Amino acid sequence: MTAYKLLALDMDGTLLDSRKQVLPKTAAALERLAAAGVAVAFSTGRGLAELSDYVPNLPFIKYGSCISGGLVYDFSNQRTIFAHPFETKLALEVMAVARQEAPMVHVLTTTQSVAASEALPHMADFHMGIYQGMFDRICTPVDDMPAFARANEGAVCKVNLYHRSAESRERTRVRLEEAGLAVQLAYAEETSLEVSPAGVSKAEGLSRLCDYLGITLAEAVAVGDAPNDTQALQVAGLPVAMGNATPDIKALAKMVVADNDHDGIAEVVAEVFGVTA
Repeated sequence: MTAYKLLALDMDGTLLDSRKQVLPKTAAALERLAAAGVAVAFSTGRGLAELSDYVPNLPFIKYGSCISGGLVYDFSNQRTIFAHPFETKLALEVMAVARQEAPMVHVLTTTQSVAASEALPHMADFHMGIYQGMFDRICTPVDDMPAFARANEGAVCKVNLYHRSAESRERTRVRLEEAGLAVQLAYAEETSLEVSPAGVSKAEGLSRLCDYLGITLAEAVAVGDAPNDTQALQVAGLPVAMGNATPDIKALAKMVVADNDHDGIAEVVAEVFGVTA
């Protein structure tokens, strides 16, 4: 065994394969790792509602840095460790700036996944079609997203803006930066822009989780594939990139493993932690 005590896993493109499933070999490896005393955690932009398809079948993953670090959760005790929601005024300002590009607006609260009802049946138009089935099951549709934010004061933790093109996403990013709003921006998927309150990141979530577990960031291994994993990889003791990761994520990593369709996570468990079948 190594000195590492935590394995923090991005989900989409990392823990999940191209079909949004956990490969059997990967699941078995993580179960062995947890049994060996290493904490296993999600490090994801998803909220609790979007994890509902996975948590019951992965009981050995006991922790989560969710909503891109905006919510840190202990699944075994059903306890919120840390939450950092938007001020409602700021969430409304983000939606107002984004309106010019007419993206699909999706917000995450500590418990809910909420999306604009008119866009929800048409996720493929926003390059998010692979998530349609999940959103149909777990997402709460609302007709007026700003009204939802006002009615749920202090509940919105992240605003996801799904665009019809990368160019449209870029225009929204520029407008948000020019507006000088106190937000953290991250690219995800093909055309998605994730907007969190300033200071919120997967790095903060990982740090809060390490504090809760009584370990240091140097004792954490973080694995990811996309730009929204950058900060977590920057602070982890061992940053690992999947084989399908973007070039900038691979450049950050100290180790590159197989892609998400070929059990890259099982490779981490065996090579980094020395836990094998």
